[in-house]
Amino acid sequence: MARMKFICDPNRCIECNGCVTACKNANDVPWGVNRRRVVTLNDGVPGERSISVACMHCSDAPCMAVCPVDCFVRSDDGVVLHDKDQCIGCGYCLYACPFGAPQFPQAGAFGARGKMDKCTFCQGGPGKGSEEAQYNKYGQNRIAEGKLPLCAEMCSTKALLAGDGEVISNIFRERVTVRGKGAEVVGWATAYGAPGGPKSGAAPAPTEGKK
Repeated sequence: MARMKFICDPNRCIECNGCVTACKNANDVPWGVNRRRVVTLNDGVPGERSISVACMHCSDAPCMAVCPVDCFVRSDDGVVLHDKDQCIGCGYCLYACPFGAPQFPQAGAFGARGKMDKCTFCQGGPGKGSEEAQYNKYGQNRIAEGKLPLCAEMCSTKALLAGDGEVISNIFRERVTVRGKGAEVVGWATAYGAPGGPKSGAAPAPTEGKK
């Protein structure tokens, strides 16, 4: 069984916030709630990187562990969903989440902020009811249509990957393996080893002056 995950490639993210806009438009996210946001590290200095952050649908989700009314459920493919009908707005999940994923529609004391809202991996919600009622509470159910979350599909540089954790991990691993090598990916050093350290079993690099 696939386990759905997100991975953001910080070397590809250009801080365009296209993922944030796509999420808001697809799910009619209320004003003041950001299911997804772009965070910039080392802003304005060498080494600056940006990453897109939302609920990471943890395999051992701390929000599920601390919820006093057990309103979190995990779907068969590993997506952590939240039942708004059962939520009491206590805010425990916000304090437990290391990614700041839980969002509340109002400011003020917990319990008066309203029902918690977060990324659903575009899988809708766990509750039952009409399609319209489910959409109003949780947004689109793109997974049921065989589609990926819109934030990942709209990423112009494909920095944000979504899908089966094994598949997207392999994509990211392949990127990291070849990143920064340029011509060396298919060049002499790859085929025969770097100068001074020939590849095992390969012929040594030719030297000038020998015939």
